[in-house]
Amino acid sequence: MKRAIYLLGWALALGGCQKQAEEQKAPKPAPANPSQKPLEPVKTTHETIRKSFRVMGTQMGFTAYGVPKAQAEGAFEAAFYEFKRLEALMSTWKPQSDVSLVNLHGAKNPVRVGKDTLLTVKKALELSKLTQGRFDIGFGALAGLWRFDHDQDNQLPDPKKVKARLPLVNYRNIQLDEAASTIFLKKKGMRLHLGGIGKGYAVDRAVEILRGRGLKDFMVQAGGDMYVAGKKGDRPWRVAIRDPRGPVGSFFAATEVTDATFSTSGDYERFFIKDGVRYHHIIDPTTGKPATACRSVTILAPDAMTADALSTGLFILGVRQGLPLVETLAGVEAVMVDSANKVHVSSGFEGKLKIFHAPSDGI
Repeated sequence: MKRAIYLLGWALALGGCQKQAEEQKAPKPAPANPSQKPLEPVKTTHETIRKSFRVMGTQMGFTAYGVPKAQAEGAFEAAFYEFKRLEALMSTWKPQSDVSLVNLHGAKNPVRVGKDTLLTVKKALELSKLTQGRFDIGFGALAGLWRFDHDQDNQLPDPKKVKARLPLVNYRNIQLDEAASTIFLKKKGMRLHLGGIGKGYAVDRAVEILRGRGLKDFMVQAGGDMYVAGKKGDRPWRVAIRDPRGPVGSFFAATEVTDATFSTSGDYERFFIKDGVRYHHIIDPTTGKPATACRSVTILAPDAMTADALSTGLFILGVRQGLPLVETLAGVEAVMVDSANKVHVSSGFEGKLKIFHAPSDGI
């Protein structure tokens, strides 16, 4: 369910979400607990170091400022190995992952999972409740009906098949036992999918690793999930929000950010247009169809898991219910472009978000 971000000088453009896809075999594991190595002395430098990797079905990028190149690249590599480790636990494309084993056996008996998977699912269930079920990791039951990954065929699924599977999409039927570290699915045919929150958890872990390696001013980006820490030189990082109907690389607004996560869900990354209607990959779990309330939703939050899930949940929930929800959440802000192409901004962004022009119109 998630995204793309572009780094242009001072600006990072937020895009839409991307689901996990099969990747190359993971490299050999990094030394145990790479983030726990002794910190190297931090030396002041004005060099900007960048590195990118392909992982979790998307491009992952790192940028660091003010530290020696060797120190930055060592931290980047450690964070990359952490992404690969978490991918092996949470990807539905990995047959021995925690999530795959839960999907295979979880309706028969509780399945023991690792602490990372348990923590991610626990947070997902909390955010599902907060968004009235619009964000729901049980959406995996709809897999194969809508095709927006490498198998995209620009065809509409059989409505009868969608209707038959909808009762299987219900976060309330996912049962956690924290003491036993197990997950149980209350209905046969249920399937978990952590595509809307798994990368967020991986970004949060990467931030911990980079901080543990002595980095203070840096950016971590994985698809549409991005964390910026500290500053770039003498000013905060500047984040630009993509124009949902504009050409790739065009932005309609920007703001300065430090020590926070930005996550965007949009209907423009994976989609097709049929008979004048846009169909995209963000599926409303209450209807089994692509959500229609918004064109894009950008969330600022203290952590990437929260931003990742809320951008999807509010995209489906819509402005009328979504924006009041944001106003109740400490440290969370939102920029929402609704289906009529109108921009809505939460109170914390007022005076801080610079809107260059109205978003482009179109189907």
